[in-house]
Amino acid sequence: MFDEQALISELQFKAVRSSGAGGQHVNKVSSKVVLSFDLTNSQVFLEEQKELLFKNLANRLTFEGVLILQSDGSRSQHKNKDLVIKRFLELINQGLVIPKKRKPTKIPKSVKLKRLAKKRQQSDKKANRKPPEIT
Repeated sequence: MFDEQALISELQFKAVRSSGAGGQHVNKVSSKVVLSFDLTNSQVFLEEQKELLFKNLANRLTFEGVLILQSDGSRSQHKNKDLVIKRFLELINQGLVIPKKRKPTKIPKSVKLKRLAKKRQQSDKKANRKPPEIT
């Protein structure tokens, strides 16, 4: 499909201070990793693959076509970098999947008959609640 090593070489990483509660050490270290990938200027993908990725990842891309992911799950910057790369590759693989065409199916006759029988049964139940007509 695509060359993972070439794709990883196109990624840009930035280490940032992680948010949230912490002790004295949290204010000094930058353990959060922010990954950014410029899809429009990528040399790894073909034009068809780029169009598919733009369509499937539209809600995750910026206006410039940049995908931004971040990871601050671990206290280690290296682990966070590995985690964010792993998530990025999974996201790209999911974005390149071409969905199958849906084949419209016919409703089985037995299902239709069952629905009508249930409807008739419900109607009889309601009709039996009424007082009898005396003529």
